[in-house]
Amino acid sequence: MSASHPAGLTEQDVLLALKGVQDPDLKRDLVDLGMIKDIRITDQLLELTVNLTTPACPLKGKIEADVREAIGRNLGNARELRVNMSADVRGKGVIEKGDIPGVRNVIAVGSGKGGVGKSTLAASLAYGLQHYGSKVGLMDADVYGPSVPHLVGASGRPMAKGERIQPIEANGLKLMSIGFLVKPEQAVIMRGPMLHGIVNQFLHQVDWGELDYLVIDLPPGTGDVPLTLSQTLPLTGAVVVCTPQEVALLDATRAVAMFRQLKVPLLGMVENMSFLDPPGGGDRMYPFGHGGARRRAEELDVPFLGEVPLVFDIREKGDIGLLHETLAEGSPSRPYLLGVVEALAQQISIRNLKAPRMPTLEIIS
Repeated sequence: MSASHPAGLTEQDVLLALKGVQDPDLKRDLVDLGMIKDIRITDQLLELTVNLTTPACPLKGKIEADVREAIGRNLGNARELRVNMSADVRGKGVIEKGDIPGVRNVIAVGSGKGGVGKSTLAASLAYGLQHYGSKVGLMDADVYGPSVPHLVGASGRPMAKGERIQPIEANGLKLMSIGFLVKPEQAVIMRGPMLHGIVNQFLHQVDWGELDYLVIDLPPGTGDVPLTLSQTLPLTGAVVVCTPQEVALLDATRAVAMFRQLKVPLLGMVENMSFLDPPGGGDRMYPFGHGGARRRAEELDVPFLGEVPLVFDIREKGDIGLLHETLAEGSPSRPYLLGVVEALAQQISIRNLKAPRMPTLEIIS
């Protein structure tokens, strides 16, 4: 039974007033989802908190407006209304074999071919999720071409603490890459079983701590590493990066097919190098065509997360190890990258609500 409050208003009254207000992405009632918290009622004030499923929620403003409208309509405006917006990133809700303790969501970023900016996008997604206040790790599983350390300006050799490997940190992002373990000019040559061991060690022997998201940069193509990941732990889902031209889309289609065969949910596709705005002004250019990834995503029934233009700022910042600065105020790439990040966070929340359990991997001989 709800406790009574001044003028007879109760917490139950507030919850009833908010029944029917939905999260637009999750298509569920905020009250049913347990997102209404910390209701406080006095003679002059009604205060409550809306606890979102991700701090990167793109519809935060609409949800707050809907809550305010419902309170005013159902309870009147006799008190000052204070709506606090918070977020608590949710995982899939169940513990499964292979889960990394403390890590709520694991996102694989892949591509059908090299040269599409996959590693740059993986690191940008990690920094973008962190930008909104989440705890994020980035694992470089592109063993043959480990570019993440260079992109984020990280160096050093991971140290062991007890039986756990301590990740390298760069601007608050927890990192692990074979690039920290070999010389920059050294070629990495290893067969499948060695790859399997490296990936397993990075996943389960690294002290990742408490993370909302662990982003994994996969090697391009459809080789051993995605298979190892699928067998090793339940992935929240995968993102496929491609460029607009047809040859890249053909390979991206194969990547989508691979993830589906491995029973990994598709969180979405991103079109990278989508267009170019000349620095001195002039008409927008489409060096590789335009819109191909959006059309292919629709054909494959995969969410489309957005376009990232061919921006010199991304290349320049990545080259000098300052990729996080692409998200700074005034950066030309910022709105596009944050748009993709918000769409990705949205899809992760939807995935965790609708399908809390991962299916068992089936290997067809």
